[in-house]
Amino acid sequence: MVGLSITPWGHGRPPAGAVRGVMADLLRQVAEKADVAAFRELYQTYGPRVKAYMMRQGADAATAEDLAQETLMTVWRRAALYSQEKGSAATWIFAIARNLRIDRLRREVPWQELPQDDDTASDEPPADEALSAKERQARVRAALAELPTEQHEIVVLSYIEGLSHGAIAARLGLPLGTVKSRMRIAYQKIRAALEDLK
Repeated sequence: MVGLSITPWGHGRPPAGAVRGVMADLLRQVAEKADVAAFRELYQTYGPRVKAYMMRQGADAATAEDLAQETLMTVWRRAALYSQEKGSAATWIFAIARNLRIDRLRREVPWQELPQDDDTASDEPPADEALSAKERQARVRAALAELPTEQHEIVVLSYIEGLSHGAIAARLGLPLGTVKSRMRIAYQKIRAALEDLK
C-alpha cells in the first residue's frame, strides 16, 4: 500500500537501484494511467533538481523555474516514450531538460544588426533558401535526437558549449578515449543521417 513506511531495506535510505526502479514505475504509471499522484511525486523529486541544474548552467531563478516546469510537463506528455532499457528515469528527464535549455538559448540569442552590403536587392533570403535552411535545421535536430543520451550529451558539450574533449572528459568523469570514441560514433551517425544533404 502507498503510504506505508515499511520497506524491504529497513529504516535506512533505499539502495540506488530501488530508487531507480521506483522512478521508472512512476513514469510507467503516468504513461499508462495518466496517474496524477505518480506525476506529483516525480515533480516533487525532479522539479527542484532540474531547477538547480538550470541555475548551475547560468539561468536566473525565474528562467530556471520556468524550464523546470516545462521539463516536467514534457515528462507528463511524453512518459510513454521512456524506456528503462535505455537508462534511468533521471537520465531521461535530464536529457529533456538539457534539450529544452538548448532550445531556449537558441531562441534567446540577442538580435544583432548585420553589416549592410552596398547593393542588396532584398534583406530577406529567397523563399526556397529559407525553406531549405529550415529543413536542414529540422533534419539536424532529428539526427541529434536519435543519438543515445551519452553521445548526445558529448555532442552538445562540444558543439553548443564549445568544450574541448579534455574538458568534456573532466566534466563527465570519463576517460578521454571514451569521450573521443563516443564523439566519433555520434559524428558517423549524424553524417549517415544527413548524407543526402549537400
